[in-house]
Amino acid sequence: MRPPNIVVILSDEHTAAAAGWAGHPHVRTPHLDRLAAQGVAFDRAYTNSPMCVPSRLSLMAGQYVHQLGAWDNGVIPDASYRTWGHHLREAGYTSVIAGRTHFNGPDRLLGFDRRLTDDLDFWLDHSGRPPRRTAGWRRPTNSHVTEQGSGDHVHTQHDVAATDAAVEFLRDPGEEPFLLYVGYMHPHFPLVAPPEFRALYDTADVELPAVADDQHPVISLLRHGFRNDEPLTEEQIREATVCYWALISHLDHQIGRLLAAVPDDTVVIYTSDHGEMAGHQGIWQKQCFYEPAVRIPMLLRHPSLQPGRSAAHVSLIDVLPTLRHAAGMAPDTALPGLTLLEAQDRPVLSEYHAQGMVDGGFMLKSGPWKYCYYGSAHAPQVFNVDDDPLELHDLSGETALVQRLDAELRLLLDPDATDARAKSDQAARLSRG
Repeated sequence: MRPPNIVVILSDEHTAAAAGWAGHPHVRTPHLDRLAAQGVAFDRAYTNSPMCVPSRLSLMAGQYVHQLGAWDNGVIPDASYRTWGHHLREAGYTSVIAGRTHFNGPDRLLGFDRRLTDDLDFWLDHSGRPPRRTAGWRRPTNSHVTEQGSGDHVHTQHDVAATDAAVEFLRDPGEEPFLLYVGYMHPHFPLVAPPEFRALYDTADVELPAVADDQHPVISLLRHGFRNDEPLTEEQIREATVCYWALISHLDHQIGRLLAAVPDDTVVIYTSDHGEMAGHQGIWQKQCFYEPAVRIPMLLRHPSLQPGRSAAHVSLIDVLPTLRHAAGMAPDTALPGLTLLEAQDRPVLSEYHAQGMVDGGFMLKSGPWKYCYYGSAHAPQVFNVDDDPLELHDLSGETALVQRLDAELRLLLDPDATDARAKSDQAARLSRG
């Protein structure tokens, strides 16, 4: 029996709550809402790193960041790196890329067979140099939030071109089963939205984000590094927020164009590399473990699945086992993830080893609990996300709870040894550069 065709759609910086199917009162995502109604929406899906390149390398290889050494946005995969393309070739699939992958370096395929369109080159790092991880590091500007409003932007042009190319491919994909990956830039900053989509939203509908009164020192340093401590006017916050919503709606429009060309019996996955804080806790971008940064959309349409919702904890490392399962391949026991077609609840892990945090950060999400470990020199953070969805009440003073969650984290990795290895690898790359 011929295995099914597969389409995977990946956006950039789409937080899980900002969608119609997720219950957002304003964000308009009719095409993704329809996909959610046709398949399973995973309400507890998480990124394995709140940063672009580490999360994407983890996603494509089905392995944790620390297993790959994918510490930061400067990492260039070596010849041992195995992606979905390598895996599904064994099942007779042709694998095709359209759009954003954020693969650094000269290899633009990394195991895939064809590329229809490529990344925007100015986003790619061809040097392999690591970021500066010092307390004095600061982003040059806070343009990630202050560059905002209606207008045309190269990100929009990129996304339209990726859709065009993917739709053209789908008109005549050939005889072999295919895996088509379509990567979008939106809703990644800058917050410059196509005028017709910006016009869908009113700044009066924006609920100003919550900020804790007494912030953790690691979060304060992160905010300082990314210039999130520079005051914004209420008008800027409201405009930035509606522009983010508008970029999501433009993304949804492109996905609607794509899905119109995809037969109903095709397996479809939609997800994002990480979320966007959008001002919550006074943070714009991601690079932390609060829910808007780490919880991501995850939708799966498969002929064998009954439509519905899943409360199982899942993460990006589960996508490759799902692709193998859908292709009729046996499970790969070397992969830490599990197939979403038989989703099982278990703790999820996220890591951050880049600028803004001098020491490595690690997040364990287990049941209602979120445990954030920042090294022995810093206090952790603990939240009951079910009871405290805005994560304003740190429970790290509850010693027994901290000890239990810390032990659970250490079943997955040794955070202190991992931090030391990350710093050593980054120092070696810096010396080579």
